[in-house]
Amino acid sequence: MELIVPLDQIHEAARIFWQKAGGKVFAFYGEMGAGKTTFITALCLAKGVRSAMGSPTFSLINEYVFVEGGESHAIFHLDLYRIKDEAEAVNAGIEDCLYSGNICFVEWPEKISGLLPEDTVHVSIAVINETSRLLKIADSAVKF
Repeated sequence: MELIVPLDQIHEAARIFWQKAGGKVFAFYGEMGAGKTTFITALCLAKGVRSAMGSPTFSLINEYVFVEGGESHAIFHLDLYRIKDEAEAVNAGIEDCLYSGNICFVEWPEKISGLLPEDTVHVSIAVINETSRLLKIADSAVKF
């Protein structure tokens, strides 16, 4: 499925994404500056995350919390830009996040393609122009 998202409507796109998307692990592909972190932040806000969010480029993993159904749940945000290979990712605890049963957003997933769960939802973000992005979602569980 493909969606053209004007940046001034990114929060609405995130809300729709959560209504339509199944899955727990989401792999985000796109060039540097395409808007991966921006969309992930909008997805977290739509879930009700209240803590500060940002790119975990240097920490590799950020953990956020949201409340749903009266219970707290974790969201893991992984930025693998600085990871050299899958062995380094394993040593950093990436697999623990991917298979935790919690929502997990992965930037630069191509660096760990062999570690991703089979049911990962693949999301590609491309720049159309300064104000719009093209989202391509590749998963049979997403029904737009």
